[in-house]
Amino acid sequence: MASERKFIAENIRRVLLKEYLMKEVSRAGFGGVEVQRTPIGTRVTLTTERPGIVIGRGGSAIKNLTRSIEEDFNFNNPQIEVQEVKNPNLNAQIMAEKLAFALERGWHFRRAGHSTVRRIMESGARGCQVVLSGKLTGQRHRTEKFKNGFIKFCGEPKLQFIKTGFAIATLKRGVIGVKVEIMDPEARLPDEVSVLTPTEAKNLMPDLFAEIEAKEAAQRVQAYEIAEATETDEVVEEPEDELAEAEKETPAEESETDEVVEEPEDEDDSVGEREGDEPPEEPAVVDGPEDEETTETVEETEPEGSEEVKE
Repeated sequence: MASERKFIAENIRRVLLKEYLMKEVSRAGFGGVEVQRTPIGTRVTLTTERPGIVIGRGGSAIKNLTRSIEEDFNFNNPQIEVQEVKNPNLNAQIMAEKLAFALERGWHFRRAGHSTVRRIMESGARGCQVVLSGKLTGQRHRTEKFKNGFIKFCGEPKLQFIKTGFAIATLKRGVIGVKVEIMDPEARLPDEVSVLTPTEAKNLMPDLFAEIEAKEAAQRVQAYEIAEATETDEVVEEPEDELAEAEKETPAEESETDEVVEEPEDEDDSVGEREGDEPPEEPAVVDGPEDEETTETVEETEPEGSEEVKE
């Protein structure tokens, strides 16, 4: 047989085993089955809501179940392990079967769907979706969905965090398919980031924090050594700097003294320029001798005038 056909035949056998166990263990609340091949034989892990019904009195029920699995499905040395579900409201297969049973008892599909979603969310699920498809109210087929919380429809989060359960409700109008999807309460989506406090991070990763502290201490020591080296270099160069500064300051002091001596002249010039913008006009004063000549000429002219008048 080719390898491809072998894989297909093995998966078909496991699906048939699951359907058989769903029918046989329906009273106990079938929650799922897992088949593992081991060197000793085949381990079948059966998850139920009430393990006591599966085991039976004195283990009689589980012995009959083991014999039928070995004879009908050709599993080598099957070993059945029964596990109890911790929280049945978070098991998708159990909730799908309960919803189908409620529809068979006559519950209205809306009431049954909303009550199932409410029970799942109250149990702590991050999200759930219930899909009912079939002849719900009349002769025409339709689909109704009830959803709450977060639900992923594709990608790695769906494969990792979404649990799916399927059941069938048989009514007079026809068959109704029930599908329940539940997101795990401990699911962590890719866009969710949690920030820890320094103390929490130190408790989780003490080795990493020890390395960081050692590096910081080494950097502090290196910086301290560099600072000490620079301080010693500055102390040695201080006398040369003082001499150079003294040489630079001496000509400056001489220039300052010269400026102090010349300050009065500059001040007078500035005062003269400030007091009068235009120099005052000199009064027309005649010297002494000139005044005498003028008086003599006046006296000489006077008798002439008088003589003319007399004549």
